Formats: sequence, structure tokens, C-alpha cells
Amino acid sequence: MANDINQRTEGNMKKALIFLSIMFAMPAYAASVVATINGKPITDTDVTSRTTLMAKQGKTSADNRRVALNAIIDDAVKLAHASNFGVVPSDDDVDKELKKMKLGDLSAAERDMARSALKSEIAWQVLVARTIVPNIDVSAEEIDAEKKSLAVEHGLPIEMTIVRLVNIPESVAKKLTTPKNCDDAIKIAEDLGGAPQKITAMQYELATDVREQVVALKKLTWSPRVDGNVLLVCDSKKTKEYGDLDDIIKQNAVFKSAMFQADQQLKQLRRKAVIVINDDRYKI
Repeated sequence: MANDINQRTEGNMKKALIFLSIMFAMPAYAASVVATINGKPITDTDVTSRTTLMAKQGKTSADNRRVALNAIIDDAVKLAHASNFGVVPSDDDVDKELKKMKLGDLSAAERDMARSALKSEIAWQVLVARTIVPNIDVSAEEIDAEKKSLAVEHGLPIEMTIVRLVNIPESVAKKLTTPKNCDDAIKIAEDLGGAPQKITAMQYELATDVREQVVALKKLTWSPRVDGNVLLVCDSKKTKEYGDLDDIIKQNAVFKSAMFQADQQLKQLRRKAVIVINDDRYKI
């Protein structure tokens, strides 16, 4: 009889301990939920995992955790919207992209976060390609602006022949007249006491400051005087290396326009989503 009582007492104590452990665990879990997006919890662990991934990619800022939380919210919004159109990336596609990123050793939480972020981004890119890109019509001006931007930043496979005047006074620069050809440009400069340099090089071999002056310069037109220097483009021609670059530049212009529209759409979707911030550290 005494044994039965002891066994029942011991059993009740175990149940009580289990109940107490659950009760003590609940506040800790609740405190770890920093936000919810459409009822889905985002924990402090999620945010920490995202900041770690950001750091591995060289993305750091003084506001890292808030940036990370917003990125997680964006992922949830993108994935939910894409799923409405039946766009759901496969696990294989996600794992292939994760392998390409070469993030090194990841904890289970970091790997889950990386896979979630990639799944969302793949879905969003597919959705943009299907629903936005086909409706984009870029103008000739937009394409030209994209071409000039690439030319200044990186240089294109274009062979350029340039006349350069170095350290000339403004008074001389004002006297430069429009030449008929490259030889005429050199003669005009020499007659004014200048020492012109004739350069033939690929556009991508030129220094950035030189590209900034010549990219938008019309043929046989003197550039404005910058730091005492004046430039003139005698000739320019595309090389075989140029290939289908014009088509690629147009695609880039279309992509940029599509990404701008997609960003506006994402902002609208965020406004419609039910986002609750539970942690004051993340409130705006």
C-alpha cells in the first residue's frame, strides 16, 4: 500500500515538474518572437541567423538587425505573392544556388535561413520575369543612358583614337576650333602652342576620368577643359569582341526598369501585409 502511494506521489511530482518546465519555457519562447508577418513568427534566432549570413556576404551596417528583420519580412511577402501565381522553387534549385554562394560552415538555423532567403528570391525573380518584364518597353534614351553608364564604369570593347591636350590654360582652350580630322586637330593645337598627344586604345583600357570625358563626346569635338586637360575623339569603332553587346545593354535597361517596378510592387504588398513588431528594438 505504501509503495503504491509512493509511486503515485512520484508520478504526480514528475508531472508537476514537466508542467512547471513548460510554464517556465513559454515566456522565453514568447520573448524570442520579435515580429510576426501574416501570423508567422519571426524569432530573435531568425534575425541572428540572417545577420550572420549578411556578414558572410560582406554586408554590415550599424543597423544590421533591423535590416535583417526587414529582409526576412520581404522574403515572406515575396514568397507568398509568388505562390499565388504557382511559382514555388524546388528544393533542388534552392540547394544548387546555396552551393554556388560558398558560405562555408553554417549552423542548422543559418542554413534554414539561407534556404528560405534563396527560395524567396528565386520565386520573386521568376515572377518578375513572367509578369513584369514582358510589359516593359524601354526607350532609345534609356538604352543610351545604360550604354553610357557601362562605358564610364567599365569601358566597352570599342577602339578609340583620341587627341589629348594636357595642362593648357583656359584662354587656349577657348581658341580651339572644330577640326576636319585627327591630323587637323593636332595642327590646330600645335599652332596654339600646345603639345597634343595622340592615343589609340580600347575604351576599357582608358582611365576612368578619361572615359568620363569621352563617352558622351561627339566625334571631332573638343571636350570642356577639366583639370587643365582637353580631349577630342578622332575615331571610334566596335571590335569583334563587342559582339551582341547592344542586345545585352538593352536587356540590362529592361531589367533595371523591371526591378524598379518590382520594388514598387513589393512596397505595396508590404503595406497590405499584417506585420506586427513585438520588440521595441525593431520599431521605427
